[in-house]
Amino acid sequence: MTSRLIALLLCTCSVMGAVKKTDPRVPPTGIAISAEARAALEAGAAELGSEIEKLRGELKDKPELLRLLPDVEIYHKAVDWAVRYEEFYRSNEVELAKTLLKQGMERVKALSGGEAPWLSATGLVVRGYRSRIDGSVQPYGLVVPPGAQGKAGNWIGVRGNRLDVWLHGRDDTLTELKFIGERQRSPGEFTPQDTIVLHPYGRYCNAFKFAGETDVFEAIAHVRSNNLIDSERIAIRGFSMGGAGTWHLAAHHAGFWTAAAPGAGFAETAMYTKVLAKEPYPPVYEQRLWHLYDATDYAANLFNCGLIAYSGELDPQKQAADMMAKALKVEGLEMRHLIGPKVQHKYEPETKKELAKEFDVLMVIGKEMLPKKVRLTTFTTRYNKQEWVTVDAMEKQWARARVEAEVVDGNTMQVKTENVAGLTLATEGNPVGSEGKVAVRLDGQTIEVSSSSGDGWVSHFVKTGKTWKVGEVAGVHKKHALQGPIDDAFYDSFIMVRPTGKPMSAESGKWVEKEFERATNAWRGQFRGYARVKNDTEITEEDMRESHLVLWGDAQSNQLLRRMAGKLPVQWAGGEFKLRGKTYSTSRAAPVLIFPNPLNPEKYVVLNSGFTFSEFGKASNAQQTPKLPDWAVVDITVPLAERLHAGIRAAGFFNEKWE
Repeated sequence: MTSRLIALLLCTCSVMGAVKKTDPRVPPTGIAISAEARAALEAGAAELGSEIEKLRGELKDKPELLRLLPDVEIYHKAVDWAVRYEEFYRSNEVELAKTLLKQGMERVKALSGGEAPWLSATGLVVRGYRSRIDGSVQPYGLVVPPGAQGKAGNWIGVRGNRLDVWLHGRDDTLTELKFIGERQRSPGEFTPQDTIVLHPYGRYCNAFKFAGETDVFEAIAHVRSNNLIDSERIAIRGFSMGGAGTWHLAAHHAGFWTAAAPGAGFAETAMYTKVLAKEPYPPVYEQRLWHLYDATDYAANLFNCGLIAYSGELDPQKQAADMMAKALKVEGLEMRHLIGPKVQHKYEPETKKELAKEFDVLMVIGKEMLPKKVRLTTFTTRYNKQEWVTVDAMEKQWARARVEAEVVDGNTMQVKTENVAGLTLATEGNPVGSEGKVAVRLDGQTIEVSSSSGDGWVSHFVKTGKTWKVGEVAGVHKKHALQGPIDDAFYDSFIMVRPTGKPMSAESGKWVEKEFERATNAWRGQFRGYARVKNDTEITEEDMRESHLVLWGDAQSNQLLRRMAGKLPVQWAGGEFKLRGKTYSTSRAAPVLIFPNPLNPEKYVVLNSGFTFSEFGKASNAQQTPKLPDWAVVDITVPLAERLHAGIRAAGFFNEKWE
């Protein structure tokens, strides 16, 4: 284990729980339970699983009930995985598992009878949905106030229900079993009156990034499919790791939220982790990739989002709010920062009351659905939208892009950009309040476009050289959710594609087998789902249309790579591969990269890689960032523990045209 990784293990965002720090597993290996308890739980989980499959058949012609099956499956998964993967961490979790099996059976019987009483329940409610990423069932908790109803009713007039999202803190033992138990026992830190509170699982312990970020929005969408939610009153808050997640999601998706209240956590990488305090420094491409998640880089986006930060006066994680305050000040914005006197990593009671009161005021006011002024800043087209402004293309990823847009008067909009090559302005209804023409002053040019008196107004602009014109960016280019780096493929649906042919070298064949197993195991452990796996001979047109493909092997062992010959930036021949003009032996090196799928350019192909930070799963959440850019050459003779330090022979980014 490298000295860098050892140091990072000491920089966790919250308590580690009952965990052996030398245990490489994520989650760690749990405590032993008796043979009798194991046998009983295995039998109970098997019975519940069998009943779920019977129910699936019963409901195949009843889609409204079939869609509720994840509400049952979460109970089976919680117990089955705890037993199967030795994920019990407290002796009382055995009894909890028995309780969840019983509750799962109760939901089976209810659905079989055509009922789902939990849909109209108030108080603490646990639900589940099926994720588009890997088809896994994921749980979430709700706190539903008295009198709240679903779509059939509405208890706050036409506005719908206020929704607060609460992000949990770090807990390396927060399995589905423990999470469901907590969500059935505790309402959490804040339960505002007449408010539905959503507790996403976030796919375990990743500071709500990558699949954890997708989980938050999938859970919100699932709640909205069952409850009338007021889109002008959706809030996000959290503490510790949840505070870090709040900083991230608030800054990157500021236009989605009415207000945010982060507590503690971290907001950037370099200062928080101190990785630049001494050599060896992370490589330049890794430092550039910190711009993906550093909330300080996205501070300007909070221009139209209510924000109240909280820190304990003596909490080292006060650093997050201090760093954000500095970043906001550079943008000409002031941040409300409440500080709990004489406390460390917790809410001080009186300050907590003040925070709750002030936050409720922000939520009563609600957000402006069509703000006259919008600021957008980003370093990647992954995060390319704020309010009615979308960056379709950048002149260069991982350099700052800015847009400042304003409705000036009855028929004029003014827009200033930096590092932007394609832009869309889109509003609900007419943005300027009159029909006819809209004059868009874009970086000093005036472009007239048609106004609309209908439900929406959209105008696209593309830049050639220094000249803007009406139109869309043409050809293959980096765009939202198709811009890299390698880890970007794991925000959405993906399939691990296993090679069935003979590899070019025995050494590369063994390496691919080992890395494939490591990637699928790491996904299960750290993102709490089974990666979809198919052989290269089984991939269908629908698979390529719906999912990113993670292709393992080479052009000899993987027939899909053979089909893509000449259409990828890597070529294989005679036991060697060529990338970026250099030739490497497959017995000593392997290419890993992300690229638009030549068979469907709207999706990715990834070569020989899962998410790139898997070995940092037990380190600080601030280190769960991409470790490799768009492409790299890996020395397969270097052990995993030394790979990032000594095993990357070359690495870099493709340009904006994927060249």
